[in-house]
Amino acid sequence: MKSGNKGRPAPVLLMVRELGSGGIERDVTKLAIGLDRLRFTPYVATYKLGGLRYEELKKGGIPIVHLPVSSLKSPKAILTALRFGSFLRGKKIRLLHAFDASGIFGVPLARLVSVPAILMSTLGHRGLLDPRTRRQFKLTDNLVDAIVVNCEAMRDHLMNDFSLRAERIELCYNGVDIREFFPLQEPKPDPVSGAFLVIGTICVLRPEKALHVLQEAFARVQHLDPTMKLLIVGSGSELPRLQENSLRLGLENSCIFLPATQQVAKLLHAMDVFVSCSSSEAFSNSILEAMACGCCVVASRVGGTPELIEDEDRGLLFASGNADELAQKLLRVLQDLTLRKKLGARAAEFAATKLNIEIAVQRTTEIYETLLRRKHALE
Repeated sequence: MKSGNKGRPAPVLLMVRELGSGGIERDVTKLAIGLDRLRFTPYVATYKLGGLRYEELKKGGIPIVHLPVSSLKSPKAILTALRFGSFLRGKKIRLLHAFDASGIFGVPLARLVSVPAILMSTLGHRGLLDPRTRRQFKLTDNLVDAIVVNCEAMRDHLMNDFSLRAERIELCYNGVDIREFFPLQEPKPDPVSGAFLVIGTICVLRPEKALHVLQEAFARVQHLDPTMKLLIVGSGSELPRLQENSLRLGLENSCIFLPATQQVAKLLHAMDVFVSCSSSEAFSNSILEAMACGCCVVASRVGGTPELIEDEDRGLLFASGNADELAQKLLRVLQDLTLRKKLGARAAEFAATKLNIEIAVQRTTEIYETLLRRKHALE
């Protein structure tokens, strides 16, 4: 694709609160590394240094700007704001793209120092946020030039619940790196090496992931194979509760917890069935990566998940919170190898051809350059 920017690369800044294991952090990292350096010079700003994505960005040659802000009311926030404004002017940032609540700090400052183009990504349902943050988003909504969403469900959410006009919302589906995530048959690693069947999930352990529903459903199907394992990969505040629930359900020998890791593809290859049982979801990176790896996916019918999974074609859907229905879906795919493989193969093909990272970066590039041209900010 030919560049719409024939002059010098446009300096752009991507903002995110932290560089941990969550889906938003993955999106920012993949985008920053994937942007064409002949068209853009990317920077990443974050409140917290370190994390799973920090080293990945450093290896990709992306400069990282540290904004040590713990509270917008602290004197340190004022000093950080002054330094940040100086950075924006000094690097001649042409476009700021804020992800998650980082925009509450970054967007007003970018507008104050006359950054030409300002974007904000809303990649999760705002109903999960506290009332104060939702009110703050109403301010930033009015300051940005456009808001990027990752599924039609999020577009509808912003239009219906926040009265945003359709023309101010840009759609860019998440993308998966198919060089890392692809179907591969390999021996199951420890600690599930002895299991013939593995049901699993990979996510940040937060309440809205509703992993207790998965545990309850697994308890109802584990009689099919005494060696079957439930593998839950991730870190977060819900871990103690899930560990207690495992004991309550008698799963202490079959439910395995692993902390967040960069070895995501290897663990997905070990899973015969991947389950997402979230009560709230936008466009799940975890589901997308599982699909790309050829997993048979069973997921709750929420948010943008039906845009990813066509029921009975690229996976199976169930009603959020319904452990009985989830158990029924698991029984189907565990007992029918042909169905399990068919759903996994179709999911992998769809992810590779329709939702790869190159498509996502290209779409983001189009959004950037269209906005920069509109602002006469391309050199």
